[in-house]
Amino acid sequence: MPNRRPKASPAPADAAARRAIPPVVCYPPDTLPEPTNLGPATPTGPVTRVLAAPRDAASFHARAGQTIRITSVEGPQVGDLNLWNAHDLTERFFSGKTRALHGTHVTTGDTLWSNLPDLRPMATVTHDSLDWYGIDTFGGAVHDVIGTRCDPYTHALLSEGGQYHHCCHSNLTRALADAADISLHEAEGHVHDVLNVFMCTGFTRDTGQYFMKASPVRPGDCFEFRAEIDLLGALSACPGGDCGAEHSSDVTPCYPLQVEVFDTVHTAGHTPSSANPYDRTHGR
Repeated sequence: MPNRRPKASPAPADAAARRAIPPVVCYPPDTLPEPTNLGPATPTGPVTRVLAAPRDAASFHARAGQTIRITSVEGPQVGDLNLWNAHDLTERFFSGKTRALHGTHVTTGDTLWSNLPDLRPMATVTHDSLDWYGIDTFGGAVHDVIGTRCDPYTHALLSEGGQYHHCCHSNLTRALADAADISLHEAEGHVHDVLNVFMCTGFTRDTGQYFMKASPVRPGDCFEFRAEIDLLGALSACPGGDCGAEHSSDVTPCYPLQVEVFDTVHTAGHTPSSANPYDRTHGR
């Protein structure tokens, strides 16, 4: 790959001292509410199941307090997840703030936050069968909130105008349009940066570039989260399969992902999360 960056400027005499300054965590989460009722969930009633077909997406609804379980059912496959307030599509998952509060990858006990101005818990990760993976020697980890979702616009740029309609962005757009009974054009405006479920990613240490590698997910692995408000969700089974080779492809092996929504013993009486307490006066 050609180097597009110019030669670096000469280092100052105190370069080593500047680099040695220790980092400070920007948003220490110590004052955030402690998550409760963690662990694999057991359904207490009927289970609603949908299947995101390979290179396509499926939508689902969940009431506050219900559990959503995403499961690998046939082969290693990653999925791109979008979440919306079921009653207001303008409130949606905020991957950037989730990343700032919890890190580049999420696991059991982490919160999935909504966008400004609500900035409240949309969901809590209650169980992750891949939490054993941790951070590998390449700096890779699972379930990232750093990738933006594969999209046909970037694909067209990198493939010199190539048209590909089964990128996760397009898959999510179609799924939302059908679920909300709105046009593709309107739906596309609500599709947002994702939680990359099961995806193994990181940043290269030498160039700082976003990388992906083959996911460790295997059939039976699951990722569970509890809805903290009424949710509409959509999950795309990425055309990159396990994302060990490429992002958008019609030849990479791809598999479906199963989504289940169900009540647990903790669902009844669950109190939905409240909107952010900031008064929105902005100093006026």
